[in-house]
Amino acid sequence: MSGIHPSAVIEEGAQLGADVEIGPFCVVGSDVRLGDRVVLKSHVVITGDTEIGDDTVVFSFAVIGEIPQDLKFKGEKCRLVIGKRNRIREHVTMNPGTEGGGGLTKIGDDGLFMAGCHIAHDAHVGNNVIVVNSAAIAGHCVLEDNVIIGGLSGIHQFVRIGRGAIVGAVTMVTNDVIPFGLVQAPRGELDGLNLVGLKRRGVARSDITALRAAFQMLAQGEGTFQERARRLGGETDSDYVQEIVDFVTGNSDRSFLTPGG
Repeated sequence: MSGIHPSAVIEEGAQLGADVEIGPFCVVGSDVRLGDRVVLKSHVVITGDTEIGDDTVVFSFAVIGEIPQDLKFKGEKCRLVIGKRNRIREHVTMNPGTEGGGGLTKIGDDGLFMAGCHIAHDAHVGNNVIVVNSAAIAGHCVLEDNVIIGGLSGIHQFVRIGRGAIVGAVTMVTNDVIPFGLVQAPRGELDGLNLVGLKRRGVARSDITALRAAFQMLAQGEGTFQERARRLGGETDSDYVQEIVDFVTGNSDRSFLTPGG
């Protein structure tokens, strides 16, 4: 107990891993499970059926696991599961799932959630995701691995953001974003590919070239967006391009942001 400040409130039933640190005036609820070496700075609230993975740090005034901002929520038992090595900064809010959305909000490993951002009910967030200050991820969204959401941006409910995509600051995204896509403008437009992110991750030049050609085909080819994607799938031997094809032709509750608007 030496790592727990005497002013912290740890409710009976909470499960704490080894070497946990809990700072002044924190509140940890009875159904909370903290992994090894989790750190809660001062004035952090962790409540509900919430699990936080090893080596995650939660900064002051974050509220994690409080009930969803959904008027359909009637107190049903739902969960929030947060992976390992996340950095959850000041005033971040993350809500558990709802019965109508599967009952689970899930956050992957190694994420950075900057000050004031929000992760709503039933969202599924992958690994190595960055959500910048004051961005809001609405209910039922899916953010795949290595996604970056710019500051003051909003992601509409049920939207999927494909792996490696980037959303610029002050952008509203109302439709799905293909893997590796670049979205910007006040009302989000698919404006290209996240070339900087691809190069930083060491993606081969041949794959980047294939992605650029695929984007041009999606932007200017004949037929609907889905028809172009299916045709592209029959012509490519790039795994990265095939990932875009699979994303576009998969199940979705939204339409897509397409090149040029």
